[in-house]
Amino acid sequence: MKTTVISILGTTMDRRGKGENRWDKWRPTISMCQHDDLLIDRLELLFDRRSTSLAKQVREDISQVSPETEVVFHNVNFNEPWDFESVYSSLLDFARAYRFRPSKEQYLVHITTGTHVAQICLYLLTEAGYFPGKLLQTSPAERASNAPGQYQIIDLDLSKYDQIASRFKKEHQEGTAYLKGGIETNNADFNRMIEQLEKVSVRSQEPILITGPTGAGKSQLAQRVYELRKQRGKLKGKLVTVNCATLRGENAMSALFGHKKGAFTGATSDRAGLLKEANSGLLFLDEIGELGLDEQAMLLRAIEDKRFTPFGADSEVSSNFQLIAGTNRDLIQCAKAGQFREDLLARIDLWTYRLPSLKERLEDLEPNLDYELEQFSNKAGYRVSLNKDARTLYLAFGKSPAASWSANFRDLNASITRMGTLADGGRITRNVVAEEIKRLEGKWLTTQQPPNPTTPQLLLEPLLGSAGLNALDYYEQMNLAGIVSVCKASSSMAEAGRKLFDKSRNLKKSNNDSHRVKQLLAKYGLEFSDIQ
Repeated sequence: MKTTVISILGTTMDRRGKGENRWDKWRPTISMCQHDDLLIDRLELLFDRRSTSLAKQVREDISQVSPETEVVFHNVNFNEPWDFESVYSSLLDFARAYRFRPSKEQYLVHITTGTHVAQICLYLLTEAGYFPGKLLQTSPAERASNAPGQYQIIDLDLSKYDQIASRFKKEHQEGTAYLKGGIETNNADFNRMIEQLEKVSVRSQEPILITGPTGAGKSQLAQRVYELRKQRGKLKGKLVTVNCATLRGENAMSALFGHKKGAFTGATSDRAGLLKEANSGLLFLDEIGELGLDEQAMLLRAIEDKRFTPFGADSEVSSNFQLIAGTNRDLIQCAKAGQFREDLLARIDLWTYRLPSLKERLEDLEPNLDYELEQFSNKAGYRVSLNKDARTLYLAFGKSPAASWSANFRDLNASITRMGTLADGGRITRNVVAEEIKRLEGKWLTTQQPPNPTTPQLLLEPLLGSAGLNALDYYEQMNLAGIVSVCKASSSMAEAGRKLFDKSRNLKKSNNDSHRVKQLLAKYGLEFSDIQ
């Protein structure tokens, strides 16, 4: 493969020395052609027309030290060599017009000559891929040396540098741990999701949509994304959080987009609004699915154009905010039902992450238990812990089908708060745990509404129709009603399977609870999504 170098003529450094004395001076464009281990087949030499005579001298000298090197002239307008915009535009025009053949040639971009502005532009254009090659940096030899100087080839693919790649990996691991709140989680799907979210958080400013059931930790995750971005210098403004479920009518417009004095009854002064307050920062719109269609339309334009009109105002204002949206609703279904704008959903659905319920990641119950104990201890000012028997009892119950964790991590937080408060000497005993289990069972029993076993038609007729229901024996109706009831109370087939097969699943080497539920429902022509 041939080697081609793209270089700007050094109007100062390449002109050093007069007559034969010029060979006693280090001239970067000449010297890079004098290295035995750097064979340059072609040199694309860029210069202003005013330097044509110097370019001809340089080409003649290169023919003496490296006759195999072809020197090709390119006149580039550097009328304002210290103006960044002008130089960048000139070099970009050259790069777009040049016919690169990376399959046949390798390219080196020489960044030693030219003004500092030009060197920066060459670096940026190479990093962006307009020059598909590596950087070439040259320097003079040490004093009293007859060598033609030194050179270094720099590959901008940083993953090829072990030390840099190691630092990137460590930074990624630290960011991932930060997003998880320092909790050593074990759920593989959750861990993979957080690892990707860390990359997105520091590399992208596009909207992020976080979905999942209430209490799964959407607000806490948004807070950590904001703090991570601020640590990495990706934003400098503040975090503005709003629960869209609390916004209705004029209050929604005013709260989000601001208003002018007198815009409506009670508007006694101007109000900037939350979008304006989030300028240069991050706006977290929790429960975005609760916004009205009018607010959704204004929000879409604000996301795309960073401009909006306050309520009652004649002119627009701007706000360069970043957005994270949260919801526990199925926005796709809401859009189909006309309750959520499809164009807004398309705009915020670029990066979507679903936070699983606590019931779906019971392998993370123990590390989250320790986290909540530590948090409570910090607030209380003294250490609170579970003794061995108490921990065993609590974890066994928490992982059993009897534990629904209907409010997810809020249930866990409240449970630890109660036990920590009742623990004498900061030691949570088996008796304290037993009392808490009864309290949780009673709470979850009242929130669950199983079907009346004598009337399975209330559950099954909407799914099977009258004819389908009547075709089943009453025994089958009762069984199917129980299955449907469990599926309705579960957020996934895996969770339903853990409840339905709580004994037999422990006898299997590998559990595929979702598949067993799918087979049961398929017998009756049903799918889990139908029940949900």
